[in-house]
Amino acid sequence: MEKHRVVGVLRQMEKFLRGQEVRFTEGLRIMKSKLAGLQNSVSKFPQADESSPPNTCPALEAPAHGRKFGSKFFVGHEVHFTCAPGYHLVGPGTRLCQEDGTWSGANAICKDVSECASTPCQNGGTCVEGINQYKCTCPQNWSGAHCQHQTQTAPPEWSVTNDPAFSRRPRCAKVDQAQHCSCDAGFHMSGTSDNSICQDVNECEVYKTERGGGQLCVHACVNVPGSYHCSCPAGYRLLADGRSCEDVDECLTQQHNCSRGTTCINTGGSFQCVSPECPRSHDSISYVRTSPFQCERNPCPMEESRSCHLAAKTVSFHYLSLPSGLQTPATLFRMATASAPGRPGPDSLRFSIVGSSSRSRSLFVMQRSDRQTGELILVQPLQGPLEVSVDMDMAEYAERSFQAKHVAKVHILVSPYSF
Repeated sequence: MEKHRVVGVLRQMEKFLRGQEVRFTEGLRIMKSKLAGLQNSVSKFPQADESSPPNTCPALEAPAHGRKFGSKFFVGHEVHFTCAPGYHLVGPGTRLCQEDGTWSGANAICKDVSECASTPCQNGGTCVEGINQYKCTCPQNWSGAHCQHQTQTAPPEWSVTNDPAFSRRPRCAKVDQAQHCSCDAGFHMSGTSDNSICQDVNECEVYKTERGGGQLCVHACVNVPGSYHCSCPAGYRLLADGRSCEDVDECLTQQHNCSRGTTCINTGGSFQCVSPECPRSHDSISYVRTSPFQCERNPCPMEESRSCHLAAKTVSFHYLSLPSGLQTPATLFRMATASAPGRPGPDSLRFSIVGSSSRSRSLFVMQRSDRQTGELILVQPLQGPLEVSVDMDMAEYAERSFQAKHVAKVHILVSPYSF
C-alpha cells in the first residue's frame, strides 16, 4: 500500500476513536446524573423501622411442665398453653401477637399442684407427697388409705364376716393322730384350732388398687361366696373376657323411643333424641334445612345486603360421645373446605371458636392442621356426666376478600364412666 493511503487510513481511525471517546464521556455523565438523582430520592424516604410496623412477634416457648399450641408468630395469631397433670396454669392461657410486634399478657408458668393440699389423711395421719399421688402415714392403732380405720376394731378388709352365706365349715381329717383342716378355694381359715371356720375371701377387696380402682373389673366387682363376678352400669354389656364393659348402641339396635321427626344419638350408656333447629329468620336472612343435621342460608336479596352476606352460609350440627377423663390433648373434630368442580376454591381460611362460654373456651383450642383444615382440640380432661357445646367458625377468603362463612355446632356428651 502507498504511503499517503496509509496516512489517510490512520487519520480516519483517529477521528473514529475521538468520536467514541466523546460519546463514552457523555454516557458516563448522564449515568452519574441519574444515579445522583436516584440517591436523593431514596434519602427522602422514611426509615422502614419508623413507618412499617413489624408483622411478627418473638418466638414463644412452652412453660416448664406444659405444652404450647400454635406455631405461627404473625400479627393476629394466637398461641395457647396447657399444663401437664399435677400442675395448674398461672397466667394467661392464650397470648395474641399484637400490631406493635409484642405478645399480649405475661409469661405463663405451670405450678405444681399439692396432692396434700386437701388434707386427705384423717385421725392425725401425716400426708407424704409423691409423683401425682400421696400416701398417708398413720399413727398407732389407725390404718387404711386415709387412716380411717381403728386397727384393733376394724375387721380385715378382704374378709366377709357375720354373714352365714359367706361362711363354711372346714373339711377336717385325722392324719397320724393329728387333725388337719382346710377350706375350699375362695375361703380362708379363721378362728382357733378347736373352733375354726372358713370365711369368704372378698376378692374385690384383696385386688383393689391403692387408689380405689378395681383391677379385676373395669367397672364394678361383686363378691359372691368363694368367688366374684363383674358387672356393668345400665346401658353397657359385659364382654366375653368377663371384666370389660361395652356401650350398647340403642340407636343401632332400635332400643330407643325417639318419636318421628327426631333423630336418635347414641351416648355412653344411653341415648338422646335430637331435632336441631335452623337459625331463626331475621332481616333478609333465612335458612332452610337440607338434611337432619345441616341448614343452608337462602340466597341473599338482589339489593346490597351486607348483613346477609356476612351471615353463615351453612350451619351444621354434630354430636360427640366421650368417656370421662379422656387423655388430652385430643383432636375431636376437623373442619375443612372443598370447592365445586370447575370453580376455584378459597385461597385463605380462618378458623376460630365463637359463641361459646368462657369455660368452654378454656377447654378447647382451634389449630390449623393443613392449608384447608382446622382442628378442634380438647386440652383439659372432662369428667362426666357433662354436656358441653362449642361453635366453630370457618371463614373463606379469596384474594383477601371475604367470600363465605360456615359454622359447625359441636355438642359433646361426656359419659360418667371412663370406658
